Amino acid sequence: MFLYLLFFLSGVPALIYQIVWQRSLFTIFGVNVESVTVVVSAFMLGLGVGSLLGGRISRRPGVPLLALFGCTELGIAAFGLISLPLFRWVAGFLAGAPAGQTFFVTFLLVLFPTILMGATLPMLVTQLVRVNGQVGRSVGILYFVNTLGSAVACFVAALWAMRELGMTGSVWLAAGMNAAIGLSVLALHFRGMRETDAVVSEEETGGGELAFPVAVAIAFATGFISLGYEIVWYRLYAFVTGGSPRTFSFVLGAFLGGIAFGSLGSRRLAGRARVAGPMAVLVLSANVVGFLIVPVVGSAVARVSYEWTLPLVALAAGLLGATFPLLCQAAVRRSDAGAGLSYLYLSNIAGSALGSYLMGFVLMDMWSLQTVSVFLLVLGVAGAAAISFRLKWVAVAVCGLGVWGSGPLFHMIYERLMYQEEFEAGAPFTDIVETHSGVVTVDADRHIFGGGAHDGILTTSIYSDSCIRPFSLSYIHPAPKEVLLVGVAGGAWSQIVGNHPQVERAVAVEINPGYLTVIGRYPEVAPVLRNPKVQIVVDDGRRWMAAHRDQKFDAILMDTVQHWRASATNLLSVEMLAMARSMLKPGGVIYYNTTYSDDVQKTGSSLFPYAWRFGPFLAVSDSPLQLDEARWREVLGRYRLEGKLVLDPSDARAAGRLEALAGYFRAVDETGNEHLAVESAASVRRRTAGARVITDDNMATEWER
Repeated sequence: MFLYLLFFLSGVPALIYQIVWQRSLFTIFGVNVESVTVVVSAFMLGLGVGSLLGGRISRRPGVPLLALFGCTELGIAAFGLISLPLFRWVAGFLAGAPAGQTFFVTFLLVLFPTILMGATLPMLVTQLVRVNGQVGRSVGILYFVNTLGSAVACFVAALWAMRELGMTGSVWLAAGMNAAIGLSVLALHFRGMRETDAVVSEEETGGGELAFPVAVAIAFATGFISLGYEIVWYRLYAFVTGGSPRTFSFVLGAFLGGIAFGSLGSRRLAGRARVAGPMAVLVLSANVVGFLIVPVVGSAVARVSYEWTLPLVALAAGLLGATFPLLCQAAVRRSDAGAGLSYLYLSNIAGSALGSYLMGFVLMDMWSLQTVSVFLLVLGVAGAAAISFRLKWVAVAVCGLGVWGSGPLFHMIYERLMYQEEFEAGAPFTDIVETHSGVVTVDADRHIFGGGAHDGILTTSIYSDSCIRPFSLSYIHPAPKEVLLVGVAGGAWSQIVGNHPQVERAVAVEINPGYLTVIGRYPEVAPVLRNPKVQIVVDDGRRWMAAHRDQKFDAILMDTVQHWRASATNLLSVEMLAMARSMLKPGGVIYYNTTYSDDVQKTGSSLFPYAWRFGPFLAVSDSPLQLDEARWREVLGRYRLEGKLVLDPSDARAAGRLEALAGYFRAVDETGNEHLAVESAASVRRRTAGARVITDDNMATEWER
């Protein structure tokens, strides 16, 4: 029982490492779906190699498996302590490196610790089978306790560790747990805990019902399907929450918790003489539930918080999770338990990695959420029929119902999932573009949403308040000839800046190519795609900057909406601002959206000696900001968009709009009480004295809600 407890606890640091390392490695890859896919795939492949190695070791008679388990935990702890400094050093070394080289180095980075993690399960299974003689039940209980520990870690990280400890503190916590587990297991070993074979009856021996190659194929297929569904569910819940950083941890926690209890529940079935039939029913049921999660959540989120729907994820994952121990029972013999398990585990992980890759890089670009869900349903149900041919007609009926019913089930699914106040509930989107990078939608009022969060309005009109900031560039800088825009979204800012009378060159970096598709459909912003002064780059903004630090700009603009969104602090931290500062010309300005966060405003005003706040925006510089209304008026008077004056003197509204904008910049309030006021650096610093400075490590704004 004490060994079960230790294996449960070992699952906690493993997931803390994955969450923290993935976030840290974003500085190498950038924050996009390719980054997540590559990091997760590398992590999983390391686990697979470790499982294979652990299986080979477990075959050798007389090997002290408990002692090896303890040493692996100490090795993981040692790597954990040096991991973040190592990753930061590598991030600087790989700035601008080709994708292939970056993937290879990342794989090497996580290879050592994940090999150690992956090796533990086959070693402990072998140890337990030596005692009880049952393969399925041994796999089930160990898979349960370890995966449950990982599920608990997801919620610990989301609700406490990442907020209170940051990345460094979370890794130190995980390393401390690994060290304590390793020392405890070594103490058990040296006290003489039994590691010899027990005498068991022949009827308890597993294996023989399924040919081992067939079992390997089934393990691969279930891994592919489970990761495919996990990606679908993550997209679903990320859209519902508008990109909350807790979403990934919550979905992963529900997924792993379901797998854990599914493994535990399978122990009762593992005692049967034949398990292929029950296993096929589990696979069929899992796919039906998994397919229905998207439309059910679409109907439920208007009435209840999305967290109440996470048990559905746990149920689907649990049904799939129950199949792995049964598969081991059906195909792995007791005499070769550890090695046989390692091959099945490796195959399952290979399927998961391929599923992650295909979904992340290919299918999400080709198909809609509805089509991907139908594909996974058909694939999973066909797999269930392959395990037990008796289910063939049930499988055909389920596939037919899924294909036929997907239309009404997924009708206006993104409209039903929308939570934003700017969007009228029940109104259809006029545009939906789905790519592997996310979902871009546009409503009837031309509000554009990225991943369910408001990203601006598709307008370049100076009469729209959403365009005040880009039109004010000459108010804060005397000659902005070269400008960098981090984020394109609906293209309004890029179009306005690209037509600025003083601007000679603008570089706009956008992570999601789906925005460019939308921009091309709206005449007011579409010209930016062919503007010779504007270079649009599809990349992560911070990654692009790290690779082009030799380029210098007069102004860097970032409309970084929603400071609480996942990875938002990658653009708001001290480290990011320091990088941006190094790319400024003398007298250069960084002008970015704080979305009224005291933490964001304190960070900028603390790092730079000169700052002004204009409503939600902060302008910071190493030189005194040359605010000049007369200059701004003169430039605005000759500002043209596609040949037309933005403030046409013949328009009766023009003079009034110009005065209203001038009044906006004159509304200085040194008390910091006015929501839309202009505020000096000294006032900002006084008002935000109790706020936190944002760093890459503490991610101060992301885990507050």
